[in-house]
Amino acid sequence: MKTNQFMEKAIRLSLENMRKGLGGPFGAVIVKDNKIIAEGYNQVTANNDPTAHAEIVAIRKACSILGTFVLKGCEIYSSCEPCPMCLGAIYWAKPDKVYFGGTRQDAHLAGFDDSAIYRELTKSLSERKIPMIQIMRDEALMAFHEWVEKKDKLKY
Repeated sequence: MKTNQFMEKAIRLSLENMRKGLGGPFGAVIVKDNKIIAEGYNQVTANNDPTAHAEIVAIRKACSILGTFVLKGCEIYSSCEPCPMCLGAIYWAKPDKVYFGGTRQDAHLAGFDDSAIYRELTKSLSERKIPMIQIMRDEALMAFHEWVEKKDKLKY
């Protein structure tokens, strides 16, 4: 397959599943060695899961199939520029490349506006719309201290 064929598949997933009422108009595929290994489409409303974005669904499937949490050697094709949550997941998964169709501005015009999240990320904790209140830091640090000392940890 060629690059455009992978994007065509992601776009087809976005259309088919949106038309079925399974979620918003977003689709994604993950490719390794020039072969689609995982597909995802938006399932937020179908599953009552705000994290069930196309890219997240595809990443979960690809990692399960490959038996790893790192997608080195893979490419992600998304029908739209990834939102902040998906972008974070993509960076954690470490694919080689991401291709996308529509832009975040296109998504905004269709009613999917992530600009508030982008703005929130630049604010201090005390200025955020949803209160972010730190408590029990010393107790929480115990897990980090143990992690640093753990000899058999699997780093990521």
